[in-house]
Amino acid sequence: MSQRQLIQWTDLDEQAVTYARALAMDAVQKVGNGHPGTAMALAPVAYSLFQRFLRHDPSDPQWLGRDRFILSCGHSSLTLYTQLFYSGYGLEMEDLKKFRTWGSLTPGHPEYGHTAGVETTTGPLGQGVANGVGMAMAARYERGLLDPDAQPGASIFDHRIWVICSDGDLQEGVSAEASSLAGTQELGFLNVIYDDNRISIEGDTHVAFTEDVSARYRSYGWHVIEVAATHDGNIDRQTLEMAMAEAIAETGKPTLIRLRTVIAWPAPKAQGTAKSHGSALGDAEIAETKRVLGLNPDENFAMPDHILTHVREVKVRGAKERAAWDLSFAKWEQSHPHKAALLHRLRTRSLPDGWESAIPTFSAGKDVATRKASGDVIQQIARVLPEFWGGSADLAESNNTSIDEGGSFLPKNSTMPHANPYGRVVHFGIREHAMGSILNGITLHGLTRTFAGTFLVFSDYMRPAARLASLMKLGVTFVWTHDSVGLGEDGPTHQPVEHIAALRAIPGFAVIRPGDANEVAHSWAEILRRDQPCAILLSRQNLPVFDRSTFAPASGTARGAYILKEASTKIPQVILIATGSEVAVAVQAQSELEAQGVPTRVVSAPCLEWFAEQPESYRQEVLPSSVKTRVSIEAGIAQGWHEYVGDHGLSISLEHFGASASASVLFERFGFTAQAITDAVLKIGR
Repeated sequence: MSQRQLIQWTDLDEQAVTYARALAMDAVQKVGNGHPGTAMALAPVAYSLFQRFLRHDPSDPQWLGRDRFILSCGHSSLTLYTQLFYSGYGLEMEDLKKFRTWGSLTPGHPEYGHTAGVETTTGPLGQGVANGVGMAMAARYERGLLDPDAQPGASIFDHRIWVICSDGDLQEGVSAEASSLAGTQELGFLNVIYDDNRISIEGDTHVAFTEDVSARYRSYGWHVIEVAATHDGNIDRQTLEMAMAEAIAETGKPTLIRLRTVIAWPAPKAQGTAKSHGSALGDAEIAETKRVLGLNPDENFAMPDHILTHVREVKVRGAKERAAWDLSFAKWEQSHPHKAALLHRLRTRSLPDGWESAIPTFSAGKDVATRKASGDVIQQIARVLPEFWGGSADLAESNNTSIDEGGSFLPKNSTMPHANPYGRVVHFGIREHAMGSILNGITLHGLTRTFAGTFLVFSDYMRPAARLASLMKLGVTFVWTHDSVGLGEDGPTHQPVEHIAALRAIPGFAVIRPGDANEVAHSWAEILRRDQPCAILLSRQNLPVFDRSTFAPASGTARGAYILKEASTKIPQVILIATGSEVAVAVQAQSELEAQGVPTRVVSAPCLEWFAEQPESYRQEVLPSSVKTRVSIEAGIAQGWHEYVGDHGLSISLEHFGASASASVLFERFGFTAQAITDAVLKIGR
C-alpha cells in the first residue's frame, strides 16, 4: 500500500462521512423524492475513493492524468455530488439544496457536460459498467499511441478507472457482456466496487437474483475481493481500503470488490428496506437517524466549517500530484516532440492538415455495395488518423469494419493471431449491447475516434447506447449494414423495416443512408468534420456508382439532401426523394416519367438531420413548396416522411415485415421498382 493509503482515519474523517450520510437524507427530504438509502450506505466508500485513492485535481476536472470515476448506479447521484462538494469541484451547499430541481447542477442522475467532475451520464443501469470497460480500453490504446515503450505502470498516461455499481447494474445484461470482454482483455487498471446490499425497488433481490456473482466474475477472468459488513451493518473501512489497495496492486486483471452493505445504514427503521431505496425517509426517521449518528436532529444541511476545511484539503493533495505529473509530462514532451504534437491535436479533437485527400473517389461503371465502399474509406482514413479505431460484433467481414494491418486489440499475453495490446481492430464478440456502451466509454475518455458495426436490425440491441451518445453529444459512429429487405435471403428476422424511422426519432442523432459509393465517402468526411453522434446505414447489395459528370457532385451529401438529377425543364412537376439503395430506383423512375412528359427531379437525401440544419433558402431550393407532388422512396416504414411529401405527396414505403428471397425479387414484390413508382406518381396526378 502507498503511504497515502496507510494514513489512519481520524475523527474528522469519521465526522465527514457522518455529515455525508445526513446530507443524503436532507437533500432527498427537501425535494420530496430521490434515492437516499444507497448514498447513505456508500458515503464511506466514496469518501475513501475521493479523499485517499483517486488521483484527481478538483481545480481541473479535465486533467489528462486523472483517474476516472463512474457512478454506474446513477440513481444514487448524491453519492457523487457530496464528494464533488467535499472535493471542491464547484458544487456548494446551495447546489445540494437544489437537488433534482429545475436548472440545478445536481439533477436526479449525473449528467456528463452539466456538472464538473461527472465523467459520464448514468442512470440506465449497467451502462456505467460498460462505459468503464470502454474507458479502460481507451486508456490502453491511447498509451500505445503516446507512450508504448514505457514499463507497465511507469507511463505518465497510466491511470485507473474506478466504478461503483449496484445489484441492478449487475442484473442488466449489458454489464455481463462488457465484464466478460474486460476479462478477455485483461484490463488490469479497471476496478469495480459492487455495492451488494440485496435491495431493489421490489425488495430483496433474491426474488430474482441468486447467482454467485463472485464466481461469475472469477469465471470472466477478474480478480475478486470480498468485503463483509461489520456486525452492526456498517462498512469496515480498514478492510475496504485494504481491498482497494489490493485492487491497485493487481494490474493483470480487472478487479471486482464485492462489498456487503446495508442500505440506509444506520436509519433505525429504514435500513435494509426497499422503501429507503427510492423514497424520502420522512422527518421523524431522519431525526432519529441523526441522533444515532450523534448529530443535532434539528439541523438540516449542516456542515461545520472545520469539517469542510478538512475535506477540501484533498485539493492540496491533488495539486501536489498534478505538479509532479506536470514535471514528468514536460520531460516526456521534450523527449517525444512528435508524440507531443499528436497529443495536442488529439486533445483538441482536430484533424491533421490535408486529411481530406485521403477520402477516396469511386469511378462510375462498376456497381459497389455501400458497405464495401465504407470499408474502403475506413482503410484510407486509418492511414492518416492514428486515433481512428474500431471493430464489429463478430461481423467485421460483413460490415467491412476492419483495418488492414491494424492488429487485433488484445492483451500482450494473448495467443491469438495478430494480437497487439495497442491494436486497432476490436473484436467485441457477439455483444451488441455492450459494444455500443463501450464505444461511448472510449469516446468519453477523450482522445480517440471510434466506430463499430453490426447489422441494422440489431441496432435495437444498441439503442440505449445510441440514445446516451446523443444525450451526451459524443462523436460516436455506429456502422449498421444490411440496411433493408435488400439483404435478401436471410429473411424478415434480419431485414430492418421500422429501424430507420426509430433511429431518426432520437434527438440530435444523425442517421446517414448514402445512395452510392461516393456519397459514402462524403458521408465519412462529414462524420469526421462534425464529430457528433451518428449512424451510417449501408447496403449489402451492390448499387450503381453515379457518373458525376451527369449527376450532381456527391459533395452535396454534406448538406443532407441535394438535387441529384434535375428535371428536364428545371421546373419540376414531380420530386422524387430517396435514400440509400432506393436512390438508383428513383433515377430509373425519373427516366420513365420524363419519357411520359412528366418533368421530374430526383433528390438524394442521405441525412435528413443534416438537411434540417440548412438555411430555409437552401431547403426551398431543393424541395420548393410550389411543387406539391413529392414522393419519398425508402424501403422502410413511412413514419417521418410526411413532413417532406406534404398532403398531396406520397410515401412509397414498407409497412410490413419482409420475406426470404433475393433482393431483386423482394424489391419487385414490394413495389420498389421504376415502373411501380411511375404508376404511383401518375395515379396521384401532378
